[in-house]
Amino acid sequence: MRQPVDVDPGPDPVDARLAARLGELRAERGWSLGELAERSGVSRSTLSRAERGEISPTAALLNRLCHVYGRTMSRLLGEVESEPASLVPADAQSVWEDRASGFVRRSVSPPHPALRGELVEARLAAGADLAYDRPPVPGLEQHIWLLDGALTVTVADLDHPLAPGDCLRLRVWGPTRFRCPADRGARYLLAVVLP
Repeated sequence: MRQPVDVDPGPDPVDARLAARLGELRAERGWSLGELAERSGVSRSTLSRAERGEISPTAALLNRLCHVYGRTMSRLLGEVESEPASLVPADAQSVWEDRASGFVRRSVSPPHPALRGELVEARLAAGADLAYDRPPVPGLEQHIWLLDGALTVTVADLDHPLAPGDCLRLRVWGPTRFRCPADRGARYLLAVVLP
């Protein structure tokens, strides 16, 4: 009986397109890696590795870059997808995962340049603790509707514990944090509206 052979599938195509787009955004502005490092607070080596596709960026890293480039994470991820469609079947919705934090993000309604709103389905693993030091776009409007599990969202040092069915509405100007208890994850719908 033959033993199965593990074959490396190679780099993830979304990660490869994301790496290329990150390099394009920096080049469009004429910034060196050093200038981007200063603006984002991310080391030059990490930025270089992300642009070359040597690492898959974490949600926190993408958030910092989105802030510097003035776009939401959904918009950035939407820019690496093919042309946006009006109808996106469930099996064609873009999924991105930050394995380090246990965060999985599905673009239910992908962003479009002519529209300000989008829907995202998010999943956090039990015990996940995801912190953003700033919003990708200051004043970003968010509606967080918890579908399953337990989630605490911290905004301006104020904790908002959510139970299934609860919805938190906010405008994001500063740091935010999403935490799940050690024994329960969370699945929530995030509505994002540009200011």
